[in-house]
Amino acid sequence: MSSYQASLEAAVRFIHRHQHFLVVNHVNPDGDATGSLLAMGWLLRQLGKRVTLVNEGETPAKFSFLPGADAIVNMSTRTEHDTYDAVITCDCADFARIGEVAAWFAPKCELLNIDHHPTNDLFGDVNLVRIDAAATAEVIFDLVKFMELTINAELATCLYTGLLTDTGGFRYSNTTPRVMEAASELLKHGVEPARIAEQVLETITKAHVELLRHALQTLELMDGDRAAYLTVTLADMAKTGAGNDDTEGLVTYARNIEGVEVGVLYKEVAGGKVKVSFRSRSEVDVAAIAKSLGGGGHIRAAGCTVEGTLAEVKAVVSQKVSAVLRKCGERA
Repeated sequence: MSSYQASLEAAVRFIHRHQHFLVVNHVNPDGDATGSLLAMGWLLRQLGKRVTLVNEGETPAKFSFLPGADAIVNMSTRTEHDTYDAVITCDCADFARIGEVAAWFAPKCELLNIDHHPTNDLFGDVNLVRIDAAATAEVIFDLVKFMELTINAELATCLYTGLLTDTGGFRYSNTTPRVMEAASELLKHGVEPARIAEQVLETITKAHVELLRHALQTLELMDGDRAAYLTVTLADMAKTGAGNDDTEGLVTYARNIEGVEVGVLYKEVAGGKVKVSFRSRSEVDVAAIAKSLGGGGHIRAAGCTVEGTLAEVKAVVSQKVSAVLRKCGERA
């Protein structure tokens, strides 16, 4: 028996021995986190379980079309809450990514950690983690198939959205034959691919465009134009009226410049911290850089949040990126 099959069996046992679940995803959820959260809710309801789905904040508006999205609780709107003995986390590379929702966990709760990030630190009592999966949605697709559950349009739409977004519209290097086989099967169950792509990949807000205009004015090229940096300040966010989800995708403008290997977005956040997003083209493992700063992610897409002023964080991050690029140059 493979270790992954053993993990699937352990996850099934976890699900069967509990009746009421709290299912959470990571702070500032993306398409994979949201699709996976809703897919797990669907799976548990099919088994006659009680389910509470919760985010630390609001679910991005672009994902409101997903079946069941209106049932996701925004914890910031609740002054009182229950605590839960059975918790499932979706798409959280480490416990810190859960955020303040952890306050809803009972002191001795059992936790099932479902994820696909190579930097996952296996914080669960049960860990269903497949680091070669393109998305957490792919892992949940495996679980659905393993449990021999019947896929319907609701589930297929949620899982397909997770696959689509975490592969960049099936363009990134994590787009494997296995991913395409899963997507093909999901399309047989009522998924509307054009509608989903239009909603989550093509449509942007006016605030996003304004934020992009500000960010592009901060563009810095370093290390022989192999590293590109963009910055978004708290003032930019306030001036444009942008929300957290309006910053999504900005970092790719840095990485996509011809000749650039590493793109970085600095986003100033409240509390004297800076959120740093990394993207790389083909050589640099940005997950390693992010992990050295307390974050994590994937080889080509990662992030972290660092305490300090913009100037302080920029100095630390650019030094680390430069050091990695020099090593790449030495190996060439």
